[in-house]
Amino acid sequence: MLVPVLSLALAMGGAGPVRAQLHGPPRGLPELHLPGAGMPGLPPLPAARHVPTLPSIPATPALAHLDDLLRGPLALTREAQVNALLRAEPRRVTLDPRGAPVLRGEFLALGLSAAQRAAVQADGFVAESQASADAALGLDLVILRDTRGRSEAQALRALQQAAPGASFAYQHIYLPAGGSGEGSQASAEPPGSGGVPHRVGLVDGGVDPAAPALARARIEPYGCQAAAVSRHGTEVATRLVDGDPDTLYAANLWCGGVVGGETSGLVAALAWMAREGVPVINISLVGPDNPVLARAVQVMIASGHVLVAAVGNDGPAAPPLFPAAYPGVIGVSGVDAHDRVLPESASGSQVAFCASGVIGHGRDAMRGTSFASPIVARRAAQLLDAPQPGAAAQVLQHLASEARDLGPPGRDPRCGFGLLSP
Repeated sequence: MLVPVLSLALAMGGAGPVRAQLHGPPRGLPELHLPGAGMPGLPPLPAARHVPTLPSIPATPALAHLDDLLRGPLALTREAQVNALLRAEPRRVTLDPRGAPVLRGEFLALGLSAAQRAAVQADGFVAESQASADAALGLDLVILRDTRGRSEAQALRALQQAAPGASFAYQHIYLPAGGSGEGSQASAEPPGSGGVPHRVGLVDGGVDPAAPALARARIEPYGCQAAAVSRHGTEVATRLVDGDPDTLYAANLWCGGVVGGETSGLVAALAWMAREGVPVINISLVGPDNPVLARAVQVMIASGHVLVAAVGNDGPAAPPLFPAAYPGVIGVSGVDAHDRVLPESASGSQVAFCASGVIGHGRDAMRGTSFASPIVARRAAQLLDAPQPGAAAQVLQHLASEARDLGPPGRDPRCGFGLLSP
């Protein structure tokens, strides 16, 4: 239920639809229509596979961990992270025809019939159902792995030919929207207010439960059998909990490695949050529009969850990144210590708010929209103690009334409705 400060009428209704529409509505939910959405299926692929040429950059040292992707004088652009990842893991990571990073030879399908599943298996694909997404989100999700070594475009065309009318997608990789700095220890934030505990979710790298700022929090982990922490995940968690005795549902998509953040893992993490009834979820990851992720986000928002996401660090002229750009998601850009929007912060209609995007000082500092998003998510979690249909719109409206406008009156593409402080 909504806490008293948000006892608003549900006049605004549920959250908006998503861009990509797949087979039929989720079980128990109405169909949410989107103008111009042409699913099932993906947009037609070009006849010949075109992979964008990678810019020439210095050789990347060996990478072994998520944090190794995040070093640099500013928050690294997604392009720089992708280049480093391609050089570090060329056998596991490649690009789709539009230049987005994907797991090599992996694809996603929704709603395959038994006959369609048999057809794609006969064409050289191994199928693995993801039961968690089916049970919690009503998505009959199947992961398909190509055993014949085809290019990504060729394999996707083969799937579409083997099962006409079915919906397929690449296994896209989503990357952290912030980083840099040489330190490996999480910063120590001041103690929290000691107020009423809240429940909040985090989809990121591993969280270090020994971090001083998380000492009072109860951490519910998901995704890895062994402890595997990252500085990025821990710093985002620090801002999300802010020293208070909150319950943090922390989904680890990297498990200590350099490759992670795949679409199916992100969907599985959302399914876990749905089962646990986590009302507000922070996602400081960015990537391309993906119809499977779009449907999962649609279901979460329609079910009353609030999703807060970083808008990314590719600069104000870059195209929008997801999940922040999906309708109903609260997108967050970053500002510096003087409340100036970070020059690398994304811009556009997907920006709902801005918040501090800088942690620490000097060479150990970290910056980016990754660290702004949890400030807004924390404010949202203080308003909502359980999922409730219409909550995303109500939370947005309430936070907009509290935001401090930094530019011309009204919403703007750089800072949205304005600045939200911790």
